[in-house]
Amino acid sequence: MAKLSPRAAIVLLPLTLTACLSSGEESRSISFTDDRGYSTQPYPNNYKTEVLAFMRSYLNNPAGVREAVMAEPVQRTVGGRLRYVSCLRYTTRESDGRYREPRERAVVYVDARLDRVLENPGDACAGATYAAFPELEKLTR
Repeated sequence: MAKLSPRAAIVLLPLTLTACLSSGEESRSISFTDDRGYSTQPYPNNYKTEVLAFMRSYLNNPAGVREAVMAEPVQRTVGGRLRYVSCLRYTTRESDGRYREPRERAVVYVDARLDRVLENPGDACAGATYAAFPELEKLTR
């Protein structure tokens, strides 16, 4: 058996590792959860608390939010995967004191935890039933 030089070994190592990862299931992917996107996700019971914590850091100025409404999480397909999605609409105050037009966001949950916020929710919020969300209007810096 021929001995490989250190340089050749360094070049061949990534190819060898790629072969190991791609053998077996073709659709295999590296994931930190068992979620394959087609199973039922657990309901995010603490969704309001998580949204408030997130919005406190997401908004430049969380004080002065108006017209805050939120829909309870419902299962939707997002990016080809079944997720719980909660829609949020609110109006923020600008630095000059004026209010902008309402913003709509889709909050996506994975394994019952807030995963990300979609700034352009599209169909994810179509037909959402909103209810007042006064807790968001009470946020302070």
